[in-house]
Amino acid sequence: MRRRLWPRRSRRPLALLTLPLAGLLAAVSLPSAAHAAHPAPGYIGTWAAAPTGVPASDTTSFADRTLRQIVHTSVAGRTVRVRFTNEFGTAPLAIGEARVAHRAPGGPATAIDPGTDRVLRFGGRSSAALAPGAQRWSDPVALPTAPGGSLVISLYLPRRTPAATIHSSAFQHGFVAAGNVAGKPDLTPTTTMTSRYFLSGVAVDRRRNTADAALVAFGDSITDGSNTRTDADHRWPDLLAERLRGDRRLASTGVLNAGIGGNRLLRDPNPPAGSPAESYAAYFGESGLKRFDRDVLDQPGARAVVVLLGVNDLGHPGTTAPPSEEVTAAELIAGHRRLIHRAHQRGLRAFGATILPFEGDSLGFYTPEREAARQSVNRWIRTSGAYDGVVDFDKAVRDPAAPGRLLAAYDSGDGLHPNDAGMAAMAAAFPLSLLRK
Repeated sequence: MRRRLWPRRSRRPLALLTLPLAGLLAAVSLPSAAHAAHPAPGYIGTWAAAPTGVPASDTTSFADRTLRQIVHTSVAGRTVRVRFTNEFGTAPLAIGEARVAHRAPGGPATAIDPGTDRVLRFGGRSSAALAPGAQRWSDPVALPTAPGGSLVISLYLPRRTPAATIHSSAFQHGFVAAGNVAGKPDLTPTTTMTSRYFLSGVAVDRRRNTADAALVAFGDSITDGSNTRTDADHRWPDLLAERLRGDRRLASTGVLNAGIGGNRLLRDPNPPAGSPAESYAAYFGESGLKRFDRDVLDQPGARAVVVLLGVNDLGHPGTTAPPSEEVTAAELIAGHRRLIHRAHQRGLRAFGATILPFEGDSLGFYTPEREAARQSVNRWIRTSGAYDGVVDFDKAVRDPAAPGRLLAAYDSGDGLHPNDAGMAAMAAAFPLSLLRK
């Protein structure tokens, strides 16, 4: 019998957790599972992106346009389903046509392999309308996929469609073309983009058995891949997925990236009136507490989550958020406990990742008081036993001679975000033993 790598979901209800600082956290409601959760039993997430809304200044819209977007898969399957989202739209999202294919081997980035092109259907229909706030999985389509490969998803929008639901930092080029060219082997782009629109997930059928599972990486810009090389797939979750594919016992584990640049654990974006942040803070997404159900618990096949959040809670007040939103270590710890409780309620194992150092950063995050709070939170993650396991990213990338700073070889240049080498060090620091228990 094949050994089960992941525990079964607990059916025993957990007692409610009593937390400090209830006044702060009570104001942050965790949503019920009102979103369309899983595509169907027997599917596992192979790729994901967490959606956000847009600032009022972003007036991007599409009319009679095809969007061609490229995703990097973590595990393979024989059939594919794609999730589209109108999470932050205020009008129905009209999908005129959607298709999925492999990239053309050796061809231009805009090209697909015509022999792999498949129409995506919704309840048997080739078009669909998503109500505001809704997300929807396509019907399954037969398309064998390779682990660590690329899929091209083409979406035709026939009507004027405000780009209200976005993942603003893809670190991947995508393309916009005039008319309905979703099924064309190649297209001539009118625009090249580095954001994702209306696309939030890809799932594949489980190839082995129901023990196959997905790990969700829940975090901010460091998880999202900020400052890594575009189109290289060098985000630490991508590189971790590559490690897992080299391990016989974990090769069927999906890795889903639920990072959002600028995301905070405790609070939604709140740019000070008149500040430059009003033009971009909405891309930071809802708080980690608020989006946890949608972006973690509702992922197909999710059995574990690794949480790397808190640096923006520490660093944003006084720059992209009001000074009054300065946080303490105790507040951050209470927020982490809420996430752990929610994960355990749904039978997921929760791993805590230590917050990376940022002394000397160019973004105005660092103060001695914030460094002390970071150290306190990291000490709690390492020693409290509240998480089911610890991923010590801080230790992996800090400068041993100056532990409050990133190692120069891992610094992308702003003192906060790791470069591609730093991302590789983070992926290497993830203890695979956590997934074998």
